[in-house]
Amino acid sequence: MRDAYTPEDPVFQDWQAGKRIDIRESWGEWFDLVAATTARGVRVRRARIVSEPVTDFVRYEHELTEGLNLAAGEEVRWLPRRRASDLLLPGNDFWVFDNARVRFGYFAGDGRYLDDEMVDDSRVVQGCAASFDAVWERAVPHEDYRLT
Repeated sequence: MRDAYTPEDPVFQDWQAGKRIDIRESWGEWFDLVAATTARGVRVRRARIVSEPVTDFVRYEHELTEGLNLAAGEEVRWLPRRRASDLLLPGNDFWVFDNARVRFGYFAGDGRYLDDEMVDDSRVVQGCAASFDAVWERAVPHEDYRLT
């Protein structure tokens, strides 16, 4: 839900410098995990809420999505932030796992990763799942989303 993450990430810095990114070298362990997960029939969905015009970091994410996320079996959608104004969303990034747990990611104002927390309170899980479903329903599939 942020427009920039991990500004000191060397892969992002290489991308900014115009270097070619080797997906397997940079993201191999994550790619293998998601590919194995989706190969078992588990659906992995990612929704990105973005401001428009997009930031360099979002351009970086968008450029890598096909070769990384989609190639690993994820489904990815994009929702322009102005189309999310009437949705109720948690204050932090989150992942919902099996409708049983939520992982919240905590970031500093400049995008540096700070910490994460796993929560299994059913009210929190249900609220986050409903928020995600509302975003997913409204968001644009990756192959149809055009950067502005």
